[in-house]
Amino acid sequence: MIDWQPRSTRRRTPPRRAAIAAAIVFFAVCALLLLHRYFTFYASYDQGIFNQVFWNNLHGRWFESSLSSSLSTNVVHDGEIPEVYYRRLGQHFTPALLLWWPVYALLPYPWTLALLQVTLVTAAGLVLYALAREYVDGAIATTLTVSFYAANAILGPTLANFHDVSQLPLFIFTLLLAMEKRCWWLFWVMAVLILSVREDAGVGLFGVGVYMVLSRRYPVRGLAICTLSFGYMVLLTNAIMPLFSEDISRRFMMERFGQYAEGEEASTLEIIRGMLTQPWRLLVELFTPFFETVFYLLGQWLPLAFIPAISPASWAIAGFPLLKLFLGQGESVLAINIRYAMAVVPGLFYGAILWWSQHPQWFKHPYFRRFWLSCIALSLAITLLSNPNRTLSFAIPDSISPWVYVPLHRQWQHAAQIYPLLDRIPEDAGVSATTYIIPHVSGRRQVLRFPALQVRNDAGEVVEVEYAIADLWQLKEYQSAFKYDRLRLETMIPTINALSSSNQYGIVGFRDGVILLQRGASSDPDALAKWEAFQRSLSSSSNFKIMGNG
Repeated sequence: MIDWQPRSTRRRTPPRRAAIAAAIVFFAVCALLLLHRYFTFYASYDQGIFNQVFWNNLHGRWFESSLSSSLSTNVVHDGEIPEVYYRRLGQHFTPALLLWWPVYALLPYPWTLALLQVTLVTAAGLVLYALAREYVDGAIATTLTVSFYAANAILGPTLANFHDVSQLPLFIFTLLLAMEKRCWWLFWVMAVLILSVREDAGVGLFGVGVYMVLSRRYPVRGLAICTLSFGYMVLLTNAIMPLFSEDISRRFMMERFGQYAEGEEASTLEIIRGMLTQPWRLLVELFTPFFETVFYLLGQWLPLAFIPAISPASWAIAGFPLLKLFLGQGESVLAINIRYAMAVVPGLFYGAILWWSQHPQWFKHPYFRRFWLSCIALSLAITLLSNPNRTLSFAIPDSISPWVYVPLHRQWQHAAQIYPLLDRIPEDAGVSATTYIIPHVSGRRQVLRFPALQVRNDAGEVVEVEYAIADLWQLKEYQSAFKYDRLRLETMIPTINALSSSNQYGIVGFRDGVILLQRGASSDPDALAKWEAFQRSLSSSSNFKIMGNG
């Protein structure tokens, strides 16, 4: 049981061993799980995108990515060919990634980003502890830190592909700590860094400004923060990002907030105007789906024993990131295991700190302490049992009915069969790969997701990649429970056969359901025989139909 000390001894007490131990355990476990996830081919597309961006930055091709180009509106909506020189800044404006350029330069590998993400989140928890110590005693600050590391909205997104939002908790907690210390130069530096994380990071910063105004602590600075964050987001999304591409208006705004717009594209100003002129639609979107919204809030509040629900500061700061999520559409907005949930966390925890500073006597009650610890344990259990981002698939089945489970030893056995095929691909060759192989081949100029094969090179010419590699074993293992995997498997097989039979690509390798094709090469007889045997094993499966084969 965590002990309680009088507040009078707070400033003389060194950092709690329990808080430091929690940080060490969090880092070690998350790093181990993410490295396992990467090396067993469970890291996916976004990990490849960010690695390619970092790799291109390392070579002076700032924020370029053929993988991001494949998701651009020019490709998705207009059917154009992906470009190697496409700058991702038109999709997400993320200059803060340049902060970590030296780290990647020292270790230029995709797994470096996994360790970077864990480091950023771990550091955020330690800054949270320092922030909490400005208001509460060591025992409460320690429990808040443990709550942070056990929060579903922190642990779930950390055990995912690398993402830019993982920087936000560290930056926002540092900004709030600078505010408490009245270290205003650091405060404004962090404000700029927060805005540079991505185009919508200013929503959380706007909430901090609102708190500073409503609390009357620093109303002038708070008003300046509100003006800066709102003005920056409007200018960025309406004037700067469109210079790189039309993705913000034709794709991202429409996918997330298209219900407020007319036509096939809309700027952020047009979306805001649509919200203000449709109050009833706004109200409906805010509270629907009702039960999913309630459960999402409960999940965010759970590790803090639901204190943010009654903390005005939590609502003031976290209310705006929550509003952005609740007013959006799509399945991901209320998914607590993905990156968007992490943006809500700093406001909730700061509000909880302020509440505890006014009600420290509650922590003296053993019943409440036990309740809080039970909430932390429950949050941790729910997170792990949900198998966030399939990071724990070696321990938790991906599906119960039908039963889908790949044990630890089988994951590593399969991974061992893929690496020899990857070794046969030259480092500078263009590659098309299936989703879970993409991160491993993303440190190059030309990378696409299979079955796409054509890319526009630096000379502006449309060329075909030299190699294609597809992991059909993983699709086979999961297709019985996941329709999307089944559909991809059914469509990829005739595509591969067509490429092989036309001599466009030759089958030069096949190991454990993973096929390697090379442009213009003759098929290897042994690899071709294994490929045909694999198809026969699929055909013998019940209800399996290869598209194009009748």
